[in-house]
Amino acid sequence: MLQRKKLLMTKKKNILVTQVASPIGRQGYQKKCLIGLGLNKINKSRLLPYNESILGMVLKVKHLVKFEVQE
Repeated sequence: MLQRKKLLMTKKKNILVTQVASPIGRQGYQKKCLIGLGLNKINKSRLLPYNESILGMVLKVKHLVKFEVQE
């Protein structure tokens, strides 16, 4: 929880999200989060605006993606 608050406090504007694992065999909400983030293939990346809704989806599937906050 502390890590999430630390991420929210940064004044960055974008978050780069890259899918690194397949959603096959995962629960439905995890597949929907990936679709909501615009990810559907391994190694596909998206640059998304940094806000709480995007961060929430990323944290739900953090084992399937890697992400970094950018300016």
